[in-house]
Amino acid sequence: MKEFADIIIEAAARNQALRIRGGGTKDFYGGPLMGEILDTRNHQGIINYEPSELYLTARAGTPLGEIEATLAEHDQMLAFEPPHFGAGATLGGAVAAGLAGPRRASSGGLRDFMLGVVMLDGRGQRLSFGGQVMKNVAGFDVSRLMCGALGTLGLMLEISIKVLPRPRAEVTLQFELSASQAIERFNGWAGQPLPISATSALAGCARVRLSGGDAAVKAACQTLGGERVDDTEAHIHWASLREHTHPFFTESAEPLWRIASPPTAPAFSDEQLIEWGGGQRWWHTRAPDTIVRPLSQALGGHATLFRGEDKPKVFAPIDPVSLGIQRKLKAAFDPANVFNRGRLGDL
Repeated sequence: MKEFADIIIEAAARNQALRIRGGGTKDFYGGPLMGEILDTRNHQGIINYEPSELYLTARAGTPLGEIEATLAEHDQMLAFEPPHFGAGATLGGAVAAGLAGPRRASSGGLRDFMLGVVMLDGRGQRLSFGGQVMKNVAGFDVSRLMCGALGTLGLMLEISIKVLPRPRAEVTLQFELSASQAIERFNGWAGQPLPISATSALAGCARVRLSGGDAAVKAACQTLGGERVDDTEAHIHWASLREHTHPFFTESAEPLWRIASPPTAPAFSDEQLIEWGGGQRWWHTRAPDTIVRPLSQALGGHATLFRGEDKPKVFAPIDPVSLGIQRKLKAAFDPANVFNRGRLGDL
């Protein structure tokens, strides 16, 4: 930790930018990459894991694969299904990006599982927030600010996170539905006591994953009907959506937009991939942001340029009040603007 602190203090004194980087699997996400790399990969290892208490504490540079393998030995998981986007993905990178996979709509996002964090701020000071169990996380939970901050607030050293048991049964069903029909069906199912853990719709094919106890999953299958997908194929499908290895993501060279919208928002393109019961839409298009962003706003949501060359306009503009709060937080944690300059646009 002292080595990291010394680097940060020196960078602040020299007005030098630092780029916090673990495995680098999410370098494509966010604004331009600036500054000297501050590599976290050697700062790794699981510090504490209590399966009975459903929490794990690990150093920020710990590979996600190592954490997931350890949890699997106890039939547990990271319920928000963080994408790796490469073999070198780390826990710190997952928290910094704040991304979640297909299970997000049913289990919650990464922020919902954060328990605590130990970090170094822009002055090289060691700060600790939260705890290792939910009852210790009270009041204004600063650790959750790290989720999606892309490393702009500080260098995370240790992260405590809530884990959950793996479901006893899991089945994927398939239906022939248009985008509009899928959205309508997903929203209808959301109002019923069904153990739905993931949904997707693309090119006339809708899939729904059911997760839970044997009896609950069996009853849901009888209620919904549809065609059961082979378990191996289903696993590959949901993993490919999480990791963006599905042909939808790999076979197009056009910029990829992620549109967050109310689940009930109408379909705006037959070429979109719909997830999270309609709450997340993926769209490849060369249309400029002056078209894509107003379209997302008309749906009641916002658009992020997830993959593309126009880095300065990655995130949707936010209102002046929210921007002011973000800038005050940045100034409080990193007054010399050392960390990850430009990754969050206006910050």
